[in-house]
Parts: sequence; structure tokens; C-alpha cells
Amino acid sequence: MTRRPSRLVFLTTAAERQMRRWIARRGGAHTAGNGGQGFGAPAAGVLLHLADHPGATIGEVTAALQASPAGASGLLARMERADLVRRRSDPDDRRTVRLDLTPTGTAALGDVRAALAELNDRLAEGFTEDELATVSRWLEHVTRTLS
Repeated sequence: MTRRPSRLVFLTTAAERQMRRWIARRGGAHTAGNGGQGFGAPAAGVLLHLADHPGATIGEVTAALQASPAGASGLLARMERADLVRRRSDPDDRRTVRLDLTPTGTAALGDVRAALAELNDRLAEGFTEDELATVSRWLEHVTRTLS
């Protein structure tokens, strides 16, 4: 019987915390109301989601980020003040609010994508494709198991 590492939870949360800090430091000169330190991971997630899903509803963005409605609302308000996203009413249902990237948000998206490409390259360094596939499969398993 293979002994499983006992520190998986600690190591996973520590790694996630370090990745969030790295993204915040490297997220570019654009800010989402976080003191000029670049993008945090949640703001980067909003930009990436809206790039692939223009006109997404606030609820769709909240679900994609796995965020609370209150947390997403505050984040989106900061991003709107920073001119990264724009809210608009749905033409078919005025109660529905849709989100789009602004030109500033689209420009910031390039910074986010470059930073994430660099981070992915750094994280993959020294590992084989098979090893990375195993790590990816495990992380997907964690997400499915805890959903």
C-alpha cells in the first residue's frame, strides 16, 4: 500500500496563496481598486471570462469565479470604477445586467495573459508532460470532489 502525503491540503492552499500573490504582483499596471498593485487573481478571472463570454451576466461571472454574490459585486464595482468593465441592461430583460470589457479592460487582458503564460511556464519547468497530466488530473479531481 502506498502512503499518501499527509500535507496535501496545506501544500495546495500554500501554492494557491503564492500563485494569487504572484498574479497580483505581475498583473500589470492596470488596477481594479487594489492599491495600484496590479490585478488580483479574481479580477484577472473576470477579464478572462468576459474575453471568452462577452455580455455575460453578473450571475454567470460570479459562478465562473466560484465567488459569493457580495464578493463579486464589490469586485465588479471596483473594476467598473477602474474602467475595466462596463455594465449594460439586457435588451430583452431590463432586470438582467450584462458585462463587457472596456477598451482599457481589453488592453489589461493582454497583461494578464502574458503574466499567466509566464507563470504556467515557470510552474511546468522541470516536469514531464506525464507528470503535469497527473497533477492536472488530481487538481480536477479535487475540484469535482469538493463541488
